[in-house]
Amino acid sequence: MKIKDIIGYLDTIAPPAYQESYDNAGLIVGDVDANCKKAILCLDVTEKVLEDAIEQDCNLVIAHHPIVFSGLKKITGKTYVERIIIKAIQNNIAIYAAHTNLDNVRVGVNKKICDRLDIKDCQILAPKKNILRKLSTLCPIAHADRLRNALYEAGAGTNGLGDYNTSSFNSLGLQGANNAPALTGGVIKIETIFPVHLERVVMQALQHNHPEEQYTYELTILENSYLQVGAGMIGNLDLPMTGSDFLHYLKRKMKVSCLRHTRLTRRRVQRIAVCGGAGSFLLRNAIAQKADVFITADYKYHQFFDADGRIIIADIGHYESEQFTIELFYELLTNKFSNFEAVLTKVNTNPVKYL
Repeated sequence: MKIKDIIGYLDTIAPPAYQESYDNAGLIVGDVDANCKKAILCLDVTEKVLEDAIEQDCNLVIAHHPIVFSGLKKITGKTYVERIIIKAIQNNIAIYAAHTNLDNVRVGVNKKICDRLDIKDCQILAPKKNILRKLSTLCPIAHADRLRNALYEAGAGTNGLGDYNTSSFNSLGLQGANNAPALTGGVIKIETIFPVHLERVVMQALQHNHPEEQYTYELTILENSYLQVGAGMIGNLDLPMTGSDFLHYLKRKMKVSCLRHTRLTRRRVQRIAVCGGAGSFLLRNAIAQKADVFITADYKYHQFFDADGRIIIADIGHYESEQFTIELFYELLTNKFSNFEAVLTKVNTNPVKYL
């Protein structure tokens, strides 16, 4: 199996188009056409993880956090990042990362947290805008069915809300001096919607299936929120719990030794919001959607005051909130590829230690 087959599949799960502007997800080091012997899965790429990969004869590292966030002007081995890049190249090891793009999809990092906590009826906490595109094109009526079906097969036809798929709006053109409907031999206007990560394949479907060599089309960016993509997640516990009981439950299920939290202002909690990693920017969304508890990480001292008695903030630590992402990678890959071998790193990459 080629490395490009593996990362190509992961890119369909967490399209790179959904990563944040500061991120650097994707293949960072390596040859996509190389055969993959075995992959090692990790949260962070460290020198010890790379040694683990070599020891276990893995030539692909699949990580959540990219080892390179910003451009490297020199690679001399003076920093741990440079040493990892050099060592990976020397040992023909490819490094791939799925970071904020995996955070921003429904089946990603936050869904994994919800699953561990048995949170049900999960929805994206802060859906992204400007993700949807509307394609409008004119087509001869006799060829409209073929073109519509090709666009549907490419992934067009969603309304962005999850209510319906493989749909389009169709309106007949008018022709002649009296503007009579062009029922035969005329044209029809096809309008359909798709998410931005499918733009290339949808436009290829239009090009390959439109009956005319020269045709008109319009591509429009829609401002609507796309409920399938965005930051954080929110859902409900089957039964309410006391705030204290829930925090102990949270510690046990997420396997954390300690957590930081605000005052327990709720006698009972049931509606829970989560965001793996640093999620303080989502506090207003959690409050607006009536969450009782907001679970995230990397909260600063003064930010805890922003709870203002309206919600319980539970900071469980960055590594701790995302540590099960490697299990998510494993589940996705082994369910897809029967002949694929992957191992979870034995290295705990958490740089934070607790006394």
